[in-house]
Amino acid sequence: MNWFIYEVMEAKGGLVWVQFWEKLIGKCCKMHHQYYQYIGSKKARNTWWRRVLVAWVLCSVFGSLWIFHYMSSQATEKRKEGLGSMCDERARMLQDQFNVSMNHIQAMSILISTFHHAKNPSAIDQRTFARYTERTAFERPLTSGVAYAVRVLHSERERFEKQQGWTIKRMDKIEQSPVHEDDYAPEDLEPSPTQDEYAPVIFAQDTISHVVSLDMLSGKEDRKNVLRARASGKGVLTAPFKLIKTNRLGVILTFAVYKRDLPSNATPNERIQATDGYLGGVFDIESLVEKLLQQLASNQTILVNVYDTTNQSHPISMYGKDVSEDGLQHVSPLNFGDPDRKHEMRCRFKQKQPWPWLAISTSIGILIIALLLGYIFHATLNRITKVEDDYHEMMELKKRAEAADVAKSQFLATVSHEIRSPMNGVLGMLDLLMDTGLDFTQQDFVRSVQDSGKALVSLVNEVLDQAKIESGKLELEAIPFNLQAILDDILSLFSGKSQEKGLELAVYISDSVPEMLVGDPGRFRQIITNLVGNSIKFTEQGHIFITVNVVEEVLESIDLEIESSTNSTLSGYPVANRRLSWAGFQTLSQDGPTACHFPPLSPDHINLMVSVEDTGVGIPLEAQSRVFTPFMQVRPSTSRTHGGTGIGLSISKCLVGLMKGEIGFASVPTIGSTFTFTAVFSNEPSEYDKSQQIKNTSISPSSAFKGMRALVVDHRPIRAKVSRYHIQRLGINVELLPDLNQCVHTTMIGGSAINMIFVEQDLWDKDMSISDVLIHNLRNSNGVPPKLFLLTNSSDIISDVLTPILILKPLRAGMLAASLHRFMGVGINRNGELPVHSLRHLLLGRKILIIDDNKVNRIVAAGALKRYGADVVCKNSGIDAIRLLTPPHRFDACFMDIQMPEMDGFEATRRIREIECRINDSIEVGEQSKEAYENKCNWHVPIFAMTADVIQATHEKCLRCGMDGYVTKPFEIDRLYREVSQFFHSTSNGSL
Repeated sequence: MNWFIYEVMEAKGGLVWVQFWEKLIGKCCKMHHQYYQYIGSKKARNTWWRRVLVAWVLCSVFGSLWIFHYMSSQATEKRKEGLGSMCDERARMLQDQFNVSMNHIQAMSILISTFHHAKNPSAIDQRTFARYTERTAFERPLTSGVAYAVRVLHSERERFEKQQGWTIKRMDKIEQSPVHEDDYAPEDLEPSPTQDEYAPVIFAQDTISHVVSLDMLSGKEDRKNVLRARASGKGVLTAPFKLIKTNRLGVILTFAVYKRDLPSNATPNERIQATDGYLGGVFDIESLVEKLLQQLASNQTILVNVYDTTNQSHPISMYGKDVSEDGLQHVSPLNFGDPDRKHEMRCRFKQKQPWPWLAISTSIGILIIALLLGYIFHATLNRITKVEDDYHEMMELKKRAEAADVAKSQFLATVSHEIRSPMNGVLGMLDLLMDTGLDFTQQDFVRSVQDSGKALVSLVNEVLDQAKIESGKLELEAIPFNLQAILDDILSLFSGKSQEKGLELAVYISDSVPEMLVGDPGRFRQIITNLVGNSIKFTEQGHIFITVNVVEEVLESIDLEIESSTNSTLSGYPVANRRLSWAGFQTLSQDGPTACHFPPLSPDHINLMVSVEDTGVGIPLEAQSRVFTPFMQVRPSTSRTHGGTGIGLSISKCLVGLMKGEIGFASVPTIGSTFTFTAVFSNEPSEYDKSQQIKNTSISPSSAFKGMRALVVDHRPIRAKVSRYHIQRLGINVELLPDLNQCVHTTMIGGSAINMIFVEQDLWDKDMSISDVLIHNLRNSNGVPPKLFLLTNSSDIISDVLTPILILKPLRAGMLAASLHRFMGVGINRNGELPVHSLRHLLLGRKILIIDDNKVNRIVAAGALKRYGADVVCKNSGIDAIRLLTPPHRFDACFMDIQMPEMDGFEATRRIREIECRINDSIEVGEQSKEAYENKCNWHVPIFAMTADVIQATHEKCLRCGMDGYVTKPFEIDRLYREVSQFFHSTSNGSL
């Protein structure tokens, strides 16, 4: 019952109600049982349940209505709070700005008292006042102008008018009959009528200079304002009225200017007697409030009205229009410093309150859920007898789901095997076909097919890797490998394409990097291959430079320093600053311009930094943010022009993360790109790994050149150091020379014997006259002249009598050793291999068993091994493998496919190991004689898995069942015989 409740509630999304419904249904079931037991009538049970359903529906309806009412009221309250918050904010801003202006006007009254009335002659005139008020206008954000009116008694009027040069004008006529701004003329105004005293304006800001000479005491509002201001000693406001000339609604703030400082308790009469004048600030309410509200982003949301509510029964509108469809209103009081005048701000929304869709949808949704729950409740009670059947059905579905999960885990292995197996046959047969007598055209066709096949395999590998990454099943190996061999293989892989384009392709490994590392060589090779492959695609001239260094020495390494000069690069072309490629690494924290701190590593681990630098087209700035996004191309035409799926860099980033590193790049359009990543490896292999190191190392270069001396002539320092690095790997002492003149001089001086000279092609072709001199000197030298080699990137150069021996770059130890063997006459081998490690010597006469149900795969594997003298026997089933490998037998090794009909490779290997173990134990205890088993007491034939499955779990399964190695398909022919030859090499040293 509990299971059914959980399943139903999960299906309806109501897990939060599980405990409640469990208790409720339990009680209902109990009631149902009692009702059935004691009443027993089906009709009675239906009537009881029908009443419960009706009650449930009514409760649901009333509950949904209550929720609708509650949410609607909450929305209204929230709307009110929002309106109040916005209105209070505007009122506070307006009030604060007004207070700032009022304080400044009050300060100006003190300034006038000090510099006008206290000075004789006055230090202020109209021009000074106008300039000062104009420059300080920003301190009075709400005022449209400031003016000062002096107090003049009637007895002083005549002298005052002669002094000022104008007559005191009356302003009450203007208030009664406002004139248009263009028709306003101060000289046409009437003189002020005779009265006890006057308040003519003598100073005014330029914006209101038209009020100069007007008598403030002749105006109705201004007179009240002036009399209140001088009696109270505080700033007072007028009622809203239309301003002179502009006819816009405004108010005037007035401060009295006194002759001397008055005590705070001065009487009104004392203040009137001490009054010198009146300073007024004009506020154009409509324009100023509009400017203030425009500063707020939500000024279009609500309507704002400002009122003078001094007369509560007849408030005066100072700003705003009474146009709104919403009846909701909020009132915020305004305090402008005048206790006799009251102001307030009224705010309303422009639009009506929208329908409460959230409340409607929620209440309806709850009603629907309640009805559904009632239906579920009803169905549950009616179908309670089917619970057990449903339980069994769901358990069966659970088993199927678990089986589907297991099948999904095997999906990648199956896809890999089914696609890679025929591709292995295709590529293998093409490789064998190349060894037959084909003409040039046929060879070109075969190479084209091989390239297409390898491209398809690469695509399959990338898609499978991406699938493994998304499923979280991508794992890394931890086996010893030779770093130089890995990079030499990568150079060999891309040498053809780089030579076709004439590109410099080079590798430099720092001396601080150990020769042997422990990690996953295949994935490390995959990262660099992806980066170099992209560089090859998008680079048409210049170079591609791979550098490997220990992280701690990067900043101090001169070899890796990138300067602005193009002479400091490999090919002379400018490059992107590689320092920017690791600028975002979190493991590198910079405390200064050159400071760099690295995370602590255990003593047996090393952190490497690998950079791939090119001089290609670069990455556009708008595309750099999505470089590591799966299936993303820089441009839609990129995949059509250059090929690729756009997931190589995404996979590389994931692999770098698994290696506890980081990856970044720096790219400049039309200049090139530099990709840099770090990876952590172990540099101390275990005892088992040490015994297996020979299986993962490349063929060492010959020691026949040790002690020889060579000259490298190159005017580019970086390229010269790279050439020296590769030549020194053969044990040759190298001296660098910057030009041919020094080379000629060095060869003429003599000294220690020079065995070989390496000259870069561009330097050789630069001055053919010096080149001819060098050739002439070498031919006429005493003794054995040094061999002259020309290092070139292009295979299109034709060598003749006058041209030195050509060595195609990229340089790598095996190729360079083979070339020197051929032309120096040291340890010549017909296949260009090193004599000590001849594969024919290792495989000749070895008897190898190949087990594979695919005929083509058997032919490919057999052809690869027979090429080097192995005696190969092919069978197609695991049963044959058990029969042939049951001791005693004469097989030296077995290559076995793991996916075969009848009996797979795992089971066959397991049974072979059991038979070997049983026979070894029998010989050891004396039950069997050694003579019966060819005098061998420890039978263990090497068995290598041969499959198209590339899943790490499959590799581990191979080792658990007793296999000794693992070879994936499609495999390279060289890797196949290398696995066997290295194992035999180990057996010759006593491993077997």
